[in-house]
Amino acid sequence: MSLLPLLIAAALHLQAPPAPTTYDFVPNIPYRASNGDKLIEKQCRLDLYVPKSTKDFPTIVWFHGGGLTGGQKEIPTRLKNQNVAVVGAEYRLSPTVKAPTYIEDAAAAVAWTVQNIAKYGGSTKKIFISGHSAGGYLASMVVLDKRWLKPYGIDPDSFAGLVPFSGQSITHFTIRKERGISDKQPVIDDLAPVFHVRKDAPPILLLSGDRNKELLGRYEESAYFWRLLKEVGHPNVQLLELQGFDHGGMIDPGMPLLLEFVRGASS
Repeated sequence: MSLLPLLIAAALHLQAPPAPTTYDFVPNIPYRASNGDKLIEKQCRLDLYVPKSTKDFPTIVWFHGGGLTGGQKEIPTRLKNQNVAVVGAEYRLSPTVKAPTYIEDAAAAVAWTVQNIAKYGGSTKKIFISGHSAGGYLASMVVLDKRWLKPYGIDPDSFAGLVPFSGQSITHFTIRKERGISDKQPVIDDLAPVFHVRKDAPPILLLSGDRNKELLGRYEESAYFWRLLKEVGHPNVQLLELQGFDHGGMIDPGMPLLLEFVRGASS
């Protein structure tokens, strides 16, 4: 198992800063038809941050955290000015909706990216799916469980990589709450990323905060996720522990690792 002894040591291995370029910001793009549903119309939207005057750049689809009950779309500051496009997707939230609605929304946002990023100059072969906490959970579900993208004719094995930041690997605690189950009662069913481990999934980088500071054993979940992927023969999965950082604090120091992963997989 690959752990991260010091964030600074990893950051020193980053490539040189990208050459200066300019970017377009396109806000509030609807990514699925509302059919008169006001909630879809309001929340099923994404922001697009995209390099100008360049071609075949990578794209990171980023899902925000918030426990599947809160949060909003964002373009993380550390991902700006890095010669990558970023899709910041919003999705409907519990308890207004129940599982698997927010997973379906995440899949629709990813499908929009696959279907549209080439129009802006991006490469459909360099799409990475990522997010923090609940967003990391959604990223993992969309990539590992093929049923969510099947209606769009998209095979998630075509993605360049998956990078969940402290994402739940078992069935998400909000889904358990919807069923009347405690957040300390573990469940693994078909709404758990670990249920869908397979060796032919795209390259995976699992990022976790410090095991002694993380939320509800999130590091140990990530370690189990990593182990099961290795057991089924996945050839390219890493687990990095951001020592000294808690669940929320690991986002910013995790960004250089995400960018390093993207650049390495895109070269």
